[in-house]
Formats: sequence, structure tokens, C-alpha cells
Amino acid sequence: MRYLTSGESHGPQLTTIIEGVPAGLYLTDLDINKDLENRQKGYGRGRRMQIEKDSVKILSGVRHGYTLGSPITLVVENNDWKHWTNVMGIEPIPAEEIKDVKRKITRPRPGHADLNGAIKYGHRDMRNVLERSSARETTVRVAAGSIAKKILLELGINVVGHVVEIGNISTTDVNYSNINDLKQKADESPVRCLDKDAEVQMMNAIDTAKQNGDSIGGIVEVIVEGVPIGLGSYVQYDRKLDAKIAAAITSINAFKGVEFGIGFEAARLMGSLVHDEIEWDVLQGYTRKTNNLGGFEGGMTNGMPLVIRGAMKPIPTLYKPLKSVDIDTKEAFDASIERSDSCAVPAASIVAEAVVAWEVATAIIDQFGVDQMDIIKENINSWNKYTSGF
Repeated sequence: MRYLTSGESHGPQLTTIIEGVPAGLYLTDLDINKDLENRQKGYGRGRRMQIEKDSVKILSGVRHGYTLGSPITLVVENNDWKHWTNVMGIEPIPAEEIKDVKRKITRPRPGHADLNGAIKYGHRDMRNVLERSSARETTVRVAAGSIAKKILLELGINVVGHVVEIGNISTTDVNYSNINDLKQKADESPVRCLDKDAEVQMMNAIDTAKQNGDSIGGIVEVIVEGVPIGLGSYVQYDRKLDAKIAAAITSINAFKGVEFGIGFEAARLMGSLVHDEIEWDVLQGYTRKTNNLGGFEGGMTNGMPLVIRGAMKPIPTLYKPLKSVDIDTKEAFDASIERSDSCAVPAASIVAEAVVAWEVATAIIDQFGVDQMDIIKENINSWNKYTSGF
């Protein structure tokens, strides 16, 4: 499977075209809109979340509720477009009027793509950069991920994202009875945190950052249960599934790190305390006594739940802007201010959930795929019987 996205933050719409989704998958806009709604929630979101009420339109690839196997087109319209038509319009502007274009940006924001992108593409108005580099683009990546999650759910594989840290506040109570319980608790929390005590502290930290005109980051975790053994490969670097997931996580705006299982802590421990001992029984087949490696060995899944964490830096758009340099005058100024969030970590857990789901679903299709969901199910069932008795 593959997809491309297009659209600007304040343009008329965001679009993705998805190719390779098997035929016979039951799919409606309700499957996608729930995730789009969750992406807009979360304590610390800015005013734009009240302006934009994202909902998807499925324009191709689905007939009478079932995928056809042909490309699927998804569109999310920007409700705020009517206020931006003069700023972001498609039609050419006469040369004598270019100097009068509103909301032109010549003061790059530290930590953003503004300056580097302007230099790379030769833009003197950095709105040309920030409109596409904005995290608004993740809207349709979440939509694509929703389809991936639907594929996985049909195959008995569940994906859930939640928050484990905001600022310097970490969760200490992450108890849940099963993955559906985890999802329910995350959905009920304003910060998608399972620890009620930490939840209150996180919200207070977000409030403090907002009052100071600042922003705050954190760490999200994605768990995937029901993954068969052997997804990915050890034979080439670009076929290792954990490497693909790492790339997907760091492709999310503002994410600067990723780890699996106990992650960087493994570097501080002896090998005997890190590696997961192997067990076998007639009912479960091969399992591990622990899951320190987060479900991966040698670039492949080992049948244990996948545990992936991503570290998100604070959003670079601040209401108390940092110093920058005007690219026209070369004078020092405060960086420009765009409407933004003080914390987007809870929403980022939804995006992380989506991109991980996409990579796992793609690996499933690569290994077990044909063009029909029913045959993929049969292939996975046969594979699981094979691996348990190997």
C-alpha cells in the first residue's frame, strides 16, 4: 500500500489518494471521522480546533460500503478557507499588487521549517513553507491510518496510542485489563493518559506553559496486539519493520526520537536483564517471558505486542516569540506568531497510532496480501498455525 497527501494548512482542502487497499473491506466515513475527531481533541489545543470540525469525504475506491481494490480518494475540507481566499488563492496576482499580499512572512520561527524551506525553494514569503510544513497535514495521514487500522482490526490486530509523559510529568500507573480497556481509558482522558494523578499534573503543566506564552512537549506510546511472527525481514536494512516504524514516527511534525520496548534504558543494563527469554506451549506457541525489546528482534516481529514510543518537542510557534532575523532587512525581530497550540501531545498520540498502523498493515499486505480481504485472512490463519507448531 502507498499514499500521497496534498494541501496547505489554510488552503481549500487536504487530500490523500491511497493505493493498494484490498477489495472487500467494509469502510464508511464513520470509521475515519472518529479518529479525526480524536485528533482535534486534547488539553492544550488552540482555537483552530473550534473553527475546523474535520470530517472526511470518500470520493473514490468504495462502493456501497466496500472497498473495490482501486485507489481511494479522501478529502477533508478546510472550513476556514473562506477567510483565506485572498491570502491563499490559486489565481495569479498582478506584479504591482504582490507587495500588498496580506500576512506575508519574512521572519522565520526558530524550530520550524520556515527558514530552511525558504532557502531550499527560493521563497521570499515564508508562508509558502509553513502552509505545507504545518502539522495540519497530519489530518489526512490520520485518515489513511484509519483505513489501515480497519484492515488490521478485520485480522484481529488492535492498535492504541496514549500519552506517557508531558513535560517532566510521567505516568506511574498504566494498568489496564486489555487493549480495549486501554483505548477506553485513553479516550476518556483529556490528555489521553491512563494515570489519573498524572493527568491532573499534566493539565496544570499545560496551563502554566500557556500562561507564560510557551509550549510543552512529551512522549506518546503506541501498542499493537495480535501481530503475527515474522513481519519485516532481517535480510536487508530497508525491509526491517522496526526501521520503517521509526522513520514513520520521526516523520510526524515535532517528533525528535523513537524507541521500542525499554528503548534507551537497554543501553544502561546488562544483557541478561534485557533480552526476552523464549517459551513455548501448545496453546500459544512461541512467546517471551518479558517484552523488553518491544516485540521486535532482528527487524522482525516476534509475536509479542509491539511497544513504540515517540518523543515530541514543544511546538515552535510561541505566543512569547523567540528572537529571529528578518530575511529582507536582516534586522533582529521577534519571530512571527501563528495561531497554535500550547500542547499537542495528546493529539500526536492519535497521529502516532495512525502511522504505526499504516506500517504494520503495509507489512501484512506485503507478506500475506493478495487483492481480497478474505484470502488475506485465510493466509494469516494458516501462517499462525504454522508458526505455533514450528
